[in-house]
Amino acid sequence: MRLFFFHVLVLLFQAIASRAQSPLLVYDREYFQLIERLEIRQGFFTEAFHTGVKPYSRKEAVEFLEAYSDDHPNLSRTDAFNLNYLLRDSWEYTTDTLKATPQQNRRMFYRYPADFYAYKDEAWDVHVNPVLDLQAGVESGGEDLRFRNTRGLALRGSMDKKLGFYTMLATTDLVFPSWINGYVQQHGAIPGQGFWKRYGENGYSFFSARGHVTFKATRHIQMQFGHDSHFIGQGMRSFVLSDFSNPFVFVKINTRIGPVNFTNLWGQLTADILTDRGVPTDGRYPQKWFSFHRLGVNLGKRFNLGVYESVMANRMDWNYLNPLVFYRWVEHQLGTPDKVMLGTDFKWHPFKRVQVYGQFVLDEFVFNEFFGISGRGSSRNKHGFQIGVHHVELAGVPNLDVQVEYNHARPYTFQEKFDYQSYTNYRIPLTHPRGANFREFLFLGRFQVLPTFTLRGTFLYQLHGKDPVPTANFGGDILKNRVENSTSLFGNFIGQGEKSQAFMGTLRASYMLHHDVFLDFSQTLRRDSSDAGSSETSTYFQAGLRLNAGWFDPHF
Repeated sequence: MRLFFFHVLVLLFQAIASRAQSPLLVYDREYFQLIERLEIRQGFFTEAFHTGVKPYSRKEAVEFLEAYSDDHPNLSRTDAFNLNYLLRDSWEYTTDTLKATPQQNRRMFYRYPADFYAYKDEAWDVHVNPVLDLQAGVESGGEDLRFRNTRGLALRGSMDKKLGFYTMLATTDLVFPSWINGYVQQHGAIPGQGFWKRYGENGYSFFSARGHVTFKATRHIQMQFGHDSHFIGQGMRSFVLSDFSNPFVFVKINTRIGPVNFTNLWGQLTADILTDRGVPTDGRYPQKWFSFHRLGVNLGKRFNLGVYESVMANRMDWNYLNPLVFYRWVEHQLGTPDKVMLGTDFKWHPFKRVQVYGQFVLDEFVFNEFFGISGRGSSRNKHGFQIGVHHVELAGVPNLDVQVEYNHARPYTFQEKFDYQSYTNYRIPLTHPRGANFREFLFLGRFQVLPTFTLRGTFLYQLHGKDPVPTANFGGDILKNRVENSTSLFGNFIGQGEKSQAFMGTLRASYMLHHDVFLDFSQTLRRDSSDAGSSETSTYFQAGLRLNAGWFDPHF
């Protein structure tokens, strides 16, 4: 694998052609929703990018936003504000409408609202920004203050208008609310992060870093190499690949020709970690290798269909580097030693302002057992399913958006019988935070009352099956071996084991003080219960200040 990445770097520096390039947008769900709601609002797909593969580049986003602005000259005050905010964030790729004034040109810092420092000439385009996320909260029944203190620096830009780059460094100290702390203790890892240390008695401390380079090999082929996260799909969750786990090193090739978008992704992931008294410790952590490709096609201007295939292997194998081969065939030729997943996703705009989307992923398929001919509830009937609706400007109310989503994954989905082949990275699921053996309903409401003031409501219900003792395996913990289970071949159902339920609701108000500076206030109510008789209810109030940082989603 090291040799493979070396060849990619050689290719990168040899193949940089005379085609302008930009770094990718930093993936943040709420930021991307601002862009994608405009596509839903217009009722047909943009030609600049496919929203099913995230993140996409700043230049592609600007192409769409400027085209949207030209086609919609009579925007409301709030929509015009959002459009201008998104364009200012990537001003270097806009037309002359966002040039700095003479007064701004005399400044050393914040010459442009989106950048603490920016420099641009014929060779270099550099943007430097601080990253800050300060939060403080009080949870019922808790004596300690819950808080987050993140400080960092982000750098992005391009060289010779051919090579795009991005890097971010940050350090964080925090104390989680109880349900997130329980999740971390169960998995031994922090969602979205890697190596961590203790901070005081109940806190965590960690260092974060991301970075990538990107360039266009041809007019239609874009290549990226780096450490970062990815998200496949349109929903609040993804059963294909999400940003919930630790960023991993990857090579990505994205080919887009007309309505066709073909994505290849190869990555090296952390299969497990070494711990000392529950805390990560020094040593060479075992690795595994992830190969993925997805074909997405716009069938007209309102319906997109994607099909994908992925392989998780506990060793590097050159056979999976072929970008066009059918992975399942390759794995058969090797003796079926690896974990192969197949799936499909879609999005459909039946009307203006409405998007219907979904995913279906298949972990194992035995015809007679899948359709219940041999018996019902087979443990080999392993799949995940998602369906959702995203409606912008509900009932004609400007900037009132709602999203409703249902997800489920059957027991033992994403588990594997060989070591280091579960669908995880750094002990965290690559897809849904719950893993498997669950049903989930999600509701998200967003109302932008004023251009700078937004109200959000998020509500969650989960039914899932826990393992009553550590040695049991009822199919929810995807780190466990699927053949060492606690059930028979048939009679398996979602929620088996210790049936547990979670209800959670959060109301949040966000005010934009300045470009990319947000003041947040939120109130959360959560209740967890199980058939074993345990029940816990907590309320959590939080206030925070963010600068060039996305909001951490606590709904899992």
